[in-house]
Amino acid sequence: MRLRALVALAIVLTVAPGVPALAEEAPAPPPAAAQDSPAPAAETPPPGGEAPPPDEGTPVPPPAEQPPAPKLEPGLAADGDGARVIVEVTAPAEAAPVAGEARTLSGTEVVLQPPDTSFIVVEGTGESLAALADDPRVVSVRRDRTYSPSDLGTGLSVIGADQAHAAGFTGKGQMIAVIDTGIDRDHPALHGRVVEEACFSATDDGAKSLCPGGSDTQIGTGSADAETAMCVKDSVNLCDHGTHVAGIASAVAPDADIMAIQVFSRIDDAESCGEESCLTAYESSILLALDHVARSTRDIAAVNLSLGGGLFNGACDAEPALQEMKERIEALRAKGVATVAAAGNEYETGAGAPGCISSAVTVGATDGGDVIPDWSNRGSILDLFAPGVDIDSSVPGGGRQVYSGTSMATPHVAGAFALLTQKSAEATPDALLEQLRKAGRPIVYDGVTTPRLDVYGALTDRAPSPPATQSPGSGDPTPDDPDDGSDDDPSPDPSSGPVPAPGPADPPAPSPVPLPTVTVTVTVTASPATAPAVCTRGKATKTLTAAGWATEMTRGKGTLTDETLGCYLRLVAKASDVFPELTRASTPGAAYRVLKPAKKTKLTKKVKLESELLAAWLNWAHGGVNFTAKVNGSTTVKEALASAERQRLKGTSSAAYTSMLKKQVNERRIA
Repeated sequence: MRLRALVALAIVLTVAPGVPALAEEAPAPPPAAAQDSPAPAAETPPPGGEAPPPDEGTPVPPPAEQPPAPKLEPGLAADGDGARVIVEVTAPAEAAPVAGEARTLSGTEVVLQPPDTSFIVVEGTGESLAALADDPRVVSVRRDRTYSPSDLGTGLSVIGADQAHAAGFTGKGQMIAVIDTGIDRDHPALHGRVVEEACFSATDDGAKSLCPGGSDTQIGTGSADAETAMCVKDSVNLCDHGTHVAGIASAVAPDADIMAIQVFSRIDDAESCGEESCLTAYESSILLALDHVARSTRDIAAVNLSLGGGLFNGACDAEPALQEMKERIEALRAKGVATVAAAGNEYETGAGAPGCISSAVTVGATDGGDVIPDWSNRGSILDLFAPGVDIDSSVPGGGRQVYSGTSMATPHVAGAFALLTQKSAEATPDALLEQLRKAGRPIVYDGVTTPRLDVYGALTDRAPSPPATQSPGSGDPTPDDPDDGSDDDPSPDPSSGPVPAPGPADPPAPSPVPLPTVTVTVTVTASPATAPAVCTRGKATKTLTAAGWATEMTRGKGTLTDETLGCYLRLVAKASDVFPELTRASTPGAAYRVLKPAKKTKLTKKVKLESELLAAWLNWAHGGVNFTAKVNGSTTVKEALASAERQRLKGTSSAAYTSMLKKQVNERRIA
């Protein structure tokens, strides 16, 4: 029987500085990556990376001879006490021979030899390291800088974790369960911290197990290893998300233990993934993981779920499809374990599952200045905000990367629960959450107030910082004047946005149904200094027809980039039951065939409905319409989409729904 995917984690890989996910109104790059003065066109290499040939007849002077860069980092040769270093070699195949040579040198020890990587980690004296650097197979010998809490940038100081550590609150005696893509247990930031492991990796319908042994279940040391062969695609690790999340939780609670649970499976199908390979967690795997946590006899403070499914404006407790998830989260809460879940990155008011379950602790993202980024979900369903922008944390292989997302905000809160539980072991998750909410800095927006995490304030009952009032993504927050008493701070209309003019009466739409598939997207960049773009909705001011979207999906004819179209298709996959579960539309080519069927295709009611339905979802992803916009006097876009999808899923396609989507959504020109 085919297992149903609850969440898909699509890894977008780039080898250049992060490409903005949106073609229009792209976010400005950080100062380190600013491109205010682009090089002249003549000096810009073509996409292939090769410089253009010089004009014929023009003498080309020989390049100036540059002295080779020293392979040994300055200062290491004089270090007589010994140092821990990363020894980079010319190729992965040379790692073992160089490690063998290192072991023959007096005063050296090979402390880490990751498989299939082009480096090893060695401890040695200056003299022995200098000798090792003389090996022609060695590219460089540089210090292996420790991964301390400060590597998370301003995040720890923003939430007061550094003050909590100084006061002795480090999570000692507590455990955090990280249900994700597995963990690199040998990473310097996590070494010795991962004390329990499990893997629940479904194998069905093309899904391949990520458990090291290849089975769908594995318990014990090494079972959640994020460096297995199945986690690697073209020398890139697809399973880095869990290590990054665990690194953040560990930085907040440096003495807490980690339970690592791998719940993802690998799919190698470009049509299904939109990429050559992607990782998908099936609901069954997540349920098994929650059961595993519940059976543990350890003192678990929190479960971290930096994943999600669907889009819900409010609590989803009554949704039949989520009852098993809800029951497990409530059972954990009764045992004193908080389930902390990411709100999602869809720029919506609401959250995905399990964050929409009221017994979960739902977390959105803010930056170091307490500004809500455009892409973070928000609203009254959220319990807390936490730092989630430009977060520097661990990735498999001993390195680190800068990622952004509510996935990064969530482990800040999971770590905070470990600190509070260390102080108050008998307190319930409800009581601890109330402490965190009471102490957090109020972020006021859209008529809603959500506290931003302040763990030291919660530990010490310190009064919260003054509120910050803002529009999400609008810029610096404005602290409220506590003596002002005025009520004139700008508060955007929560239902603002394009509202199509009323049209003919449409079939009554039942209450919205859950839209259960979501994609959590992480962009990996070659340079940790460059913040990756987050795949989120666009900011268009008009809609496109199905034919217009077909043009966009045609390479070279549209105005949107391939990256933007790929982002939009992933967003559609997050929110829709039909795409790509029943109708595969994960790539521009596949989407084109839905939007503009071939001439030989019989234009049945189903074919016509799918075309307008996909166009409507793309208009939502592009920003041309919001879920709250009205298609008539009472029916919202979200209700219309949900009703149309129910028709398609039942196998019956009403011309009324097709007409409604075409005329009231896709053919509207929103100013």
